[in-house]
Amino acid sequence: MAFVNATADILSPRGHAAKRISILEAAIEVFFREGYSGANIDMIAAEAGVSRQTIYNHHGDKEKLFVSVVRALTERINAGIFATLATFPDDPVDLRGELVDFAVRLNSNCISNSDGKHLRKLIEAEGRRYPELFAAWREDGPGKTWAALAARLARLAHGGHLELDDPDVAARQFLALINAELHVSMVLGDRVDEQRVVSSATNAVTTFLRAYRKRPPGA
Repeated sequence: MAFVNATADILSPRGHAAKRISILEAAIEVFFREGYSGANIDMIAAEAGVSRQTIYNHHGDKEKLFVSVVRALTERINAGIFATLATFPDDPVDLRGELVDFAVRLNSNCISNSDGKHLRKLIEAEGRRYPELFAAWREDGPGKTWAALAARLARLAHGGHLELDDPDVAARQFLALINAELHVSMVLGDRVDEQRVVSSATNAVTTFLRAYRKRPPGA
């Protein structure tokens, strides 16, 4: 019966896609909870409510499934980041206020959300032991988002709002600052409420602008 069901999933494009996603979601939870070494296909099958064979049909072995999990999380986080970057204040009236609002959106929508929490835990727990499993994240993760943010900051510099020697360095520092006060809580899995996100963003932008805001001549 399990073979018949698995075959039916493969023959139906809609069933195949839905089953593949449900397995990925189950795998995310199991790898997050158990780590790569502690997880196994049986646990993931039980979480997803499918057979072992269904997982093998859709994703292959545990290593391939873990790589698929990292890729899926990276793609989802990137989608959120680029959607949020579209709201970046390119021509601000209130530079500080608009950057604070942007930093809050970036943290809430992309960094401290569920996908960000899961991927951060996997990288911190497994990245040193299994670096090869994070190739997709290395290729498509921070490098792309840093470059995209750097381009936005460069526009602010071109518009006379900031004074930057290296937009790439400034982008990495901006992201580090908006997470500085939240990092320990996020690593430990604590709930980060909106007030703390706003406070962290406000302090981060204040520090960032002390370093990079363009001053009037003679100031």
